[in-house]
Amino acid sequence: MLLVYSHKITPRIRYIFKHILTRTLLIPVKFTAKVEDFVAHNGLKLSYTKTALSNEFFIKSNDLLYEQGVNDLDINIQNWDDVPCFFTTNNKSAIPFDIFAASFYLITRYEEYLPHVKDKHGRFNAEQSLAFRNNFLEKPLVDIWAFKFLKVLQTKFPEYNYKTRTYNFISTIDIDNAYAYKHKSLIRSFGGFITDLFQFKLGNVWQRFAVNVNLKKDPFNTFQKILKLKKDFNIQTIFFFSIGDYTTFDTNVSASKNRYRLLIKEMQDYAQVGLHPSYFTMQNINMLKKEKIRLEQIVNTPIYRTRQHYLRFNLPETYQNLIDLEVEEEYSMGYASHVGFRASTCTPFYFYDLDFEIQTPLKIFPFALMDTTLNDYLKLTPKQSLGKIRDLRNEVKAVNGTFITLFHNESLSDYLRWKGWRRLYESMLKIVTA
Repeated sequence: MLLVYSHKITPRIRYIFKHILTRTLLIPVKFTAKVEDFVAHNGLKLSYTKTALSNEFFIKSNDLLYEQGVNDLDINIQNWDDVPCFFTTNNKSAIPFDIFAASFYLITRYEEYLPHVKDKHGRFNAEQSLAFRNNFLEKPLVDIWAFKFLKVLQTKFPEYNYKTRTYNFISTIDIDNAYAYKHKSLIRSFGGFITDLFQFKLGNVWQRFAVNVNLKKDPFNTFQKILKLKKDFNIQTIFFFSIGDYTTFDTNVSASKNRYRLLIKEMQDYAQVGLHPSYFTMQNINMLKKEKIRLEQIVNTPIYRTRQHYLRFNLPETYQNLIDLEVEEEYSMGYASHVGFRASTCTPFYFYDLDFEIQTPLKIFPFALMDTTLNDYLKLTPKQSLGKIRDLRNEVKAVNGTFITLFHNESLSDYLRWKGWRRLYESMLKIVTA
């Protein structure tokens, strides 16, 4: 157990110290504001305050963890060896910056509470982030800091029995369109047929016809392939199903269709299932609640995992709504336009609500890459994508973190914009499980 002394123990201090020390480095932690208790403690200990008490293990504190609310902070990037850092300290501090305040800033997504320009879908832009502007978006910087900090701690306290966590991989699959042509309403099927015809997409016309008269399998029906790979590679797989009402942005098969409901139940038998809340649920708790209940009625069990469609969420409103509906795990923390680590970590963490200054029970699972990012945004080839996947996996494995990927059933179809991408998912699994 490590004892932390600070002149004032705030909720922010408790939150980030437990994340860095306990959840990342597996070191139990206790806190005290009494100097005499700190001095009397014989084991691991560090002081986190403005001035060192004596010659103890000391981290000079930034003001951030003693404040409340959100302020426009002056961030000046420096280097700790070859790693970027900020909130620098003085030479009496054991490391040259306040690792806890800097980690808190990144993990809480502090900058997303500040005024910013949203993209066309109402999302925070990757390009505006501190990580992107300072070239560390593709590094789990908080975890890298934590393990560098651990080495310094081990030098000071070599006799302590330190534990090491293990690397973990989670495959997540979003079901935006369970089927390309099957099980759509007559109006939608006829409308699609006419649109393809007038745009001279004759290959689509034939494919649509062949699928609907059962001459060919629906190209997006790749679920058995995904389940086989899950079994072959022995990986944790989570399917996030979209079951919202039809809109311009939500075009999945209707949740009233028996075949779709049976598909969801079948996937639940072999993997884990979560809700993929529709486009307009970002700030609409009633719509979110309706969809959660709808999925729970299909699978006949409580649903406690979600990922927002289009990765649309506002902090803190969307997360507050999820908490009110007793959602426990959230998987939207990532960017559509760029791969990397939106919260600069590959360790699942609890959402800290800066509005109420509390750690919430909602656990955030940050993902590192998405198939549509590689194909649609970055315009990479499948071969180039594998290189990017390998680089990100190596970053996560170096800190024994959790590597989470986001794919769609469509990207295994080898159809339309996914032509040539069929084998990428399997090739990725070979890399991430090696």
